Amino acid sequence: MKLINTINLQKTIAEIISKKSYDRIFTLSDTTTSKLCLPLLKLDYTEDIVINEGDDNKTFDALQHIWQTLTDRGATRHSLIINVGGGMVSDIGGFAAATFKRGIDYINIPTTLLAMVDASIGGKTGINFNGLKNEIGVFRMPEYIVIHTPFLSTLATEAILSGMAEMLKHSLLSNKKDWATIINSEITKETIQTLPIFENIQIKNDFIEKDPFENDIRKVLNLGHTFGHAIESWSFGEGRKSIPHGYAVAYGLICSLYISTLRKGFPQDTLRQTVRFINENYGKTSIGCNDYDEIIRLMHHDKKNNGSIINMIMLSDFGKYHLDQPITDDEIKETLDFLREG
Repeated sequence: MKLINTINLQKTIAEIISKKSYDRIFTLSDTTTSKLCLPLLKLDYTEDIVINEGDDNKTFDALQHIWQTLTDRGATRHSLIINVGGGMVSDIGGFAAATFKRGIDYINIPTTLLAMVDASIGGKTGINFNGLKNEIGVFRMPEYIVIHTPFLSTLATEAILSGMAEMLKHSLLSNKKDWATIINSEITKETIQTLPIFENIQIKNDFIEKDPFENDIRKVLNLGHTFGHAIESWSFGEGRKSIPHGYAVAYGLICSLYISTLRKGFPQDTLRQTVRFINENYGKTSIGCNDYDEIIRLMHHDKKNNGSIINMIMLSDFGKYHLDQPITDDEIKETLDFLREG
């Protein structure tokens, strides 16, 4: 996997493609990125596959549509898929590439901040299943990840905030300076490109290079996700407003830092400032006391657990992490109280 930061997107992609003899080249995008982003590539030699946008469309039906289109258009083991879009596109596109003909090459061109700093990096591919996020998938690294930050000028504030949550997570795993830069930043599409986005991506990539298949240290990238994934899955329930992935991660970070403060001595001042930043920008959750049991049930489905034990990542300070820390149902309920009231 090679990570490239470029301004001249069309030239960079052409150079990448020229390095191998692909017999068919496909692009995968969703209904929005096919209109806003795909034209910027100006690849007149590709065949385009378009799927419906939104994480609720990261399903087996959409995956089957991709497979069928590849088959109908004569894709072989020597074909290439270029995923152009947010995290949903890179997740399902990577999974389609990993499984079609037992694996074909793919490239990720993330178009959202969340995809740039998180979803497109690291080779985690998959789809949602039975109401659980990323329940079915495989590890399969892309050939290249191409970062083109001018795409960010098309984003709404909500999409920017979703990516900022992952950047915040990376800074907590790295150093206080990066964290301070993020929590003191102005959240607009004009100012976001002034942040050290590529450097933030490198923080994640460093962990991945040390542990590609998440057997050890890469697990720290799940900071905030044990609670976050459960909160996100809970929000998909009937009659609820779905919570974007990045927002759920932000709420999960509050939970992780709260438990880390109690169990590992994480600095209370950093917790307070982080909570303030998240509350002011992401708002409060609509979780009530009656929802706790469902969230706990969803947490038990987390792939990082060991049997019935719920594990999570904790911090004692910036960059000082503790893997596979078990937590009890009572601790979860106390933490959800803090999330609602903090």
